[in-house]
Amino acid sequence: MKAWRWLRENAVMIVGILALLYMLTPIFIIAMFSFNDPTGRYNFEWVGFTTQYWAHPFAITELTDALMVSIRLAFFTAIGATILGTLIAIALVRYQFFGRRAANLLIVIPMATPEVVIGASLLSFFLTLDIFKLGFQTLLIAHIMFSVSFVVIVVRSRLIGFDRRLEEASADLGANAFTTFRKVTLPLIAPGVLSAALLSFALSIDDFVISNFNSGSEVTFPLYIFGANQRGIPVQVNVIATMLFALTVVAMLAVIIQQRRAEKAAAMRPEEVANKPAISIPV
Repeated sequence: MKAWRWLRENAVMIVGILALLYMLTPIFIIAMFSFNDPTGRYNFEWVGFTTQYWAHPFAITELTDALMVSIRLAFFTAIGATILGTLIAIALVRYQFFGRRAANLLIVIPMATPEVVIGASLLSFFLTLDIFKLGFQTLLIAHIMFSVSFVVIVVRSRLIGFDRRLEEASADLGANAFTTFRKVTLPLIAPGVLSAALLSFALSIDDFVISNFNSGSEVTFPLYIFGANQRGIPVQVNVIATMLFALTVVAMLAVIIQQRRAEKAAAMRPEEVANKPAISIPV
């Protein structure tokens, strides 16, 4: 009876732990096989423990080049999608204009559309216009296009819970709109913006379907893995994948810490602010 009561009280936690283990098990396997010493080309069976591939993770030139293309592509995608998506989110939350409801609907459509449809449509679009040669430029445009929706959703959720009285107080102190945005609004929504940037970076560096349609002669990290899978994936792929996952975890922890600090600052009561030394906002 006590065991059944404990099970009912902790059912949600148990299901959550099982779901988390289910999602992280493939990553643990990839990390484990990064220390494998396979005898042939295929790294599917455990043979023995070794750290030689961690000592030289970038020994394969083609793999390193593909990784650098993906990192560069993801970096510029994160910058472009974050700037564009943040501006769109601010417009959708703060302003009333003709077509606002339609814009909210159109923002969600790329998230619900299958990637194979988006990739084929973009390929037809680029070939019809015949402005850009298939390559890095078309990849960048395509990645920014499907990443903007995720940025808008993340930043908009942050803006909806934003206390507008902080901006009004800044205006009362003599700050103009740009100074208020730079000194008050942006620091408070920064965790959401940073989370959106990291999300768009992860989506870009992980994408295969859309990249496969619009890459041309460029080879990204996922495209290299797909090609190498036919002749045997080298262990260095597991090593680099583990590195990327570790960097992602560290970045997300930093975002969570910054977000908690911003939430504490936004939830500060007026009497708490009054007890603090006055800070002038430069105009």
